[in-house]
Amino acid sequence: MPPIEDHPQRYALVNELHARPFPSLEVPCQAVYVAIKEPVDAANRDREHDLAHLIELLDRNGAGHPQPGATHFSCPIGRHLLKWESHTEFVTYSGFARGLQGRPFDPASAEVFPEDWLARSPGKRLCSVLVLVEEMPEDAAEMSSRLSEWFVAESLAAAWVLDGAAMVAGDFRIDPAGHMRFAVFVRPGTGARRVGRIVQVLCEIETYRAMSMLGLGRARDLGSRLNALDPQLSALVGAMTEGVGRAEDTLHELLRISAELETLAVRFSFRAGATAAYEAIVNQRISVLREARFEGRQTFAEFMMRRYDPAMRTVKSAEVRLVAMVERAARAAELLRTRVDVGRSAENQLLLESMDKRADLQLRLQATVEGLSVVAISYYAVNLAGYLIYPLTEPMGWSKGIVTAALTPLVVLGVWAMVRRIRKKMH
Repeated sequence: MPPIEDHPQRYALVNELHARPFPSLEVPCQAVYVAIKEPVDAANRDREHDLAHLIELLDRNGAGHPQPGATHFSCPIGRHLLKWESHTEFVTYSGFARGLQGRPFDPASAEVFPEDWLARSPGKRLCSVLVLVEEMPEDAAEMSSRLSEWFVAESLAAAWVLDGAAMVAGDFRIDPAGHMRFAVFVRPGTGARRVGRIVQVLCEIETYRAMSMLGLGRARDLGSRLNALDPQLSALVGAMTEGVGRAEDTLHELLRISAELETLAVRFSFRAGATAAYEAIVNQRISVLREARFEGRQTFAEFMMRRYDPAMRTVKSAEVRLVAMVERAARAAELLRTRVDVGRSAENQLLLESMDKRADLQLRLQATVEGLSVVAISYYAVNLAGYLIYPLTEPMGWSKGIVTAALTPLVVLGVWAMVRRIRKKMH
């Protein structure tokens, strides 16, 4: 018996589950992370440009190339481990290096991604992150001192994560070198995979936060346009109520507003959906950290609740408002269309009544014409009959007048009967 045939995508789909493992990082270490987004929609993005940009970096360091059409790749370049991933709307580059060099969060650590190479990227830099990973000091006060030195206290978020395996901190601010900073203090004995997962999650939180915040700009632009359309729509509905203006003109204006609202909905729907998806990922990544409060400071979840959630609610509010205005314009157009149809029905009824009156007049005129035609036909018929019968009645001494007088009633009656019969057959 031949073996059962596998689905052509069986192995590819299973391999996708293991395509992006967390890095394995020994403490101490540092990570450089860059996310680049092309200034086009996901549907129009050319992934070959991203792959070519990666190959340029690999060639600089004499590293191997990924497979054609690859969406993820990792290899050593110099003293760093490079990890490249291609996502729906952006690509990410991660560089992990053992040990610490120079001062904390030294911009020179980001030189694994050269400035001239970044300048030729097919997109724009969406986020750039420096992550510093150290062993946890025995004195908690020393950690607090470092956090005060490295971060802005007003926006600092810090928490124990993964059941106290590490303490993570960051202020979500961009430093003068253009990087966002995160610090990770790891308890001795914590596994390298767990450390790599913490670093990866921090980078993903920042990336998906930035991607979701793109919807805020779109929502603000949409809000300004809706603010302009809302009074126009309200004025048209008011004109419908008061019966001001021609219904056809009002309907055309309503259709124009409805068309513009539908266009806005098409343009905003993708970004709103993407924003909701990225927001869910941010919240999910924070939840997997299993945060616990550190020295009374705000956690990452609390920071997002105060600083990030209002922006997401603004996007959702704009989407809800857009949908409501689309439905409102559609209802108004339907009501006005019904009003126009009712008005046209009344006009058609008047037109039919007018046609009935004209038809009645035509019928009367036709009856009059038929009477005259009977007389005219009878006149000629009497004369013809007289010419036919008079020679026969002349020997009998009947005059022409008597013959004509005798024929006239008979001919008129016959012609009338013939016309009546013809009309009866026609109806």
